[in-house]
Amino acid sequence: MASSQVLTPTHEYPFAFAGPKPIMDPKERFYRQFQQEAVNIQEAIGQLSSIPKIGGERQDATDSILASISQLSNEVSDASDFVPAYDLRSYSQAVKALTDQLNEETAKLAPKTKFQFKPRAANITGVPKAGDDEFVPLPSVRGVPSGLAGPQPAADAQASSSIQSEKRDSVGALPSFPSKDYNAEMAKPGSSGVRKPSFSAARDVNISDHTGLHIILPSTASRATSSGSLTGLTGCVVDMSVPTAGQSAFAGLAIKSIAKSLIVAGHVNGPAHITGVSDSIVVVAARQVRIHECNNVDFYLHCGSRPIIEDCSGVRFAPIPACYLGEGVDPSTNQWDQVDDFKWLKAEHSPNWKILPAVERLAEEAWTKTVPGGPGVGTDDVLKKVGISSR
Repeated sequence: MASSQVLTPTHEYPFAFAGPKPIMDPKERFYRQFQQEAVNIQEAIGQLSSIPKIGGERQDATDSILASISQLSNEVSDASDFVPAYDLRSYSQAVKALTDQLNEETAKLAPKTKFQFKPRAANITGVPKAGDDEFVPLPSVRGVPSGLAGPQPAADAQASSSIQSEKRDSVGALPSFPSKDYNAEMAKPGSSGVRKPSFSAARDVNISDHTGLHIILPSTASRATSSGSLTGLTGCVVDMSVPTAGQSAFAGLAIKSIAKSLIVAGHVNGPAHITGVSDSIVVVAARQVRIHECNNVDFYLHCGSRPIIEDCSGVRFAPIPACYLGEGVDPSTNQWDQVDDFKWLKAEHSPNWKILPAVERLAEEAWTKTVPGGPGVGTDDVLKKVGISSR
């Protein structure tokens, strides 16, 4: 394995690496561990093209790399007790660069489309692997002594330090990455019928302008739940329940302009605004749910306050399925059936909404087995099984 270029430390150390080696500082130990794991991941990405697609071998390898990147990201989070905040940001950017490199490689290996974008990864470490690909940059980390490639004579170390100090800004800098277009990635034709965008390099989830897609967000999207947005979807199945479970719920959610679709929106700590949905099924757990201009929609809710509808017709309500309720959520606090129609001020019940009869509610099996899809199961198949095509 090629050795990495020595990265310049941001602190000088008063000792030279002669004689007995001092006890390794936790920051240095983490730096070396991070560097080795990052190199291993880069090499695994570089080997993807040589792994056959037959039997799902390449997909298994890709999933393994994703798991390694996720584990590395968790290790960065766990290091916050002894690694300065500035360096944590550098490590996080390096993890993001690994994710981007994997996405670029999998896109390159996917079936060719008319237009291909092939951004070239920057190489700051100066360590090319075998072939044309390059390693992504690793951060220059404070508190990590120089000489990671081996002991260095004091005079040489001083000269090297003088030279490197002039280049510190450029060596320690990480490249500027353009924000990733996950919607363009989802729109590309793929071998799998289910799209699983990671959203690992995003702060929020934005899914828009798709027709006929089956989209399931993996756990990696839990870092992008500052807000959620679904707009302009027709004939789609979207499941965001996994990354929004537990402590990773959306801060807020907006759903707009949806038709003939099944939306499992997951958990929202704040309000969920739902506008312009028709002939669809929506599942959401939120503190507040406001529904506007919706027609012929079944809502499965857990709502911490009274749901509000306005300018709606033919909307029906049921409690959220148990499989989406989540741990620590008390079903007795659910006000799913206490709907307020702001456009109906008469004393009698509003004709614009009603309770979805128990016999017409989807069974638990539909949520646990039909919604996830499977081999040979298309989006239309899922929609038909939940009754949307006949609505």
